[in-house]
This record gives sequence, structure tokens and C-alpha cells, in this order.
Amino acid sequence: MSWTVGELARLAGVTVRTLHHYDRIGLLQPGARTAAGYRSYDVHDLDRLHQVLVYRGLGFPLEEVATLLDDPDADPAEHLRRQHRLLRERLEATSAMVAAVEKEMEARQMGISLTPEERFAVFGDRLPEEHAAEAEERWGETEAWAQSRRRTAAMTKADWLQVQAETDDVEGRFAAALAAGTPADAPGPMDLAEEHRQHISRWFYDCSPEVHAGLGRMYVEDERFTAHYDQRAPGLAQYVSTAVQANAARQGG
Repeated sequence: MSWTVGELARLAGVTVRTLHHYDRIGLLQPGARTAAGYRSYDVHDLDRLHQVLVYRGLGFPLEEVATLLDDPDADPAEHLRRQHRLLRERLEATSAMVAAVEKEMEARQMGISLTPEERFAVFGDRLPEEHAAEAEERWGETEAWAQSRRRTAAMTKADWLQVQAETDDVEGRFAAALAAGTPADAPGPMDLAEEHRQHISRWFYDCSPEVHAGLGRMYVEDERFTAHYDQRAPGLAQYVSTAVQANAARQGG
């Protein structure tokens, strides 16, 4: 099989001008010429062009590509192994960048204005945007969602650190009450539940006792919330849920 310079250019997705340049610098010279002097490329030339384009796609300068391909001791299989390794590394790096961009898009969707570094300093691996799409699907039409987006958009790193500190404090006191054997519907745990409700209202959205009771039920119905609380203390999710619902009933009169 053989191809003219125009046919090879179309086949490889490059320009004729590029092939002319490769010919001039000795990187890819046609295996033959027609009687009229036109370039004629064969299968060997096509294979070399493929190697050139892969290395160029990986960022190698033309001079280095020529050195690699013209090495008399080079093993064609080694070229493939090298290219495969480099492409895998490029793919992994690209995948990481895609993931970072997607998280940034989700964070902006939630209205969180912190930089990625600030979010990591505040949340570590527990980034709040991980369930943004699900949260918006469930509550996106509610005033609470709109209110939360407005407030979080204005929150600074210091604000988020304060939110985290208050959350850890309340959860820690819930765990201490559980360890002490205090009934979840006793005044102390119910007071903690009310403090938790006020925390949500202060930082995110106006959380009524009824809405808070719904959150309490979610702590045991959604395994992710259950895992979060039970990681601190086994049985804490159910304990907090009971306290929250008992307090909601108390607040409702």
C-alpha cells in the first residue's frame, strides 16, 4: 500500500505542510517517489508517522523524537511500552485535573466561594460539594436551599472553621451524653438538639422544629449520615435522631 502526501495527511489528521516539514528535517521522509517526483509513503512510513505523532502529543520536541526513533539499538516494542507508560501517566494526571475541575464546578453550584486549598483546610476529605447534585435535586426548589446558597456564598474560611468547631463541639457533647447513659429524650440531650437546630438556622437556613425533626429521621434513614455519627460513637446516629425529634415535639408544644 502507498499514499500520496495528501492522502497520508488526511489519514493521519495532519496538514500537508507538516509532512513537508518532517521531510525537510529528515524526521519522516517518504519511502519512495513517483516517476514525476511526488512523495509516496508506504506502511513503514505510516508506522513511523504514528510514532512521531504520539511522542509529539506527549510533548516531546522534534529533535528528541528523531533521536528516539533513529536509535539503531531501539526496540520497537520498547517504544510502545514507553509510550503506553507515558500515556497512562498523562491519563492519570488528566483524570485528576478533571476531578478537581468537577469539584470546583460543584462547589460553585453550592455557592461555596473558598479556594480548593481553603476547602481542604476546613473540610479535609469531607468536601461538602460531594453530594451537591443530590441535595439540589431533593431541596433545590425550596426557600431553605436558596437561603443556604446565599449564606454559604458569603462565608469565609474563618466562618467555615467556626461552623466546623461548633459542629464538632455539639457532636462531642452528644457522644458524652450517650456514654454517660443519659436518655436521648432527657432535657440535656434535647437542649443539645435545640442548640444544633439554632446552629443550622444561624449559619445556613431557618430551620423550624418540623424541618429539624425531618433531619433527625434522615440521620438514621441515610446510611451516610448514620456512618458519620456512628464513627464518633456507636449508636450515636440513633441517639441524636431521638433527641432531635423529642426536642421538635417539645418546641411544637
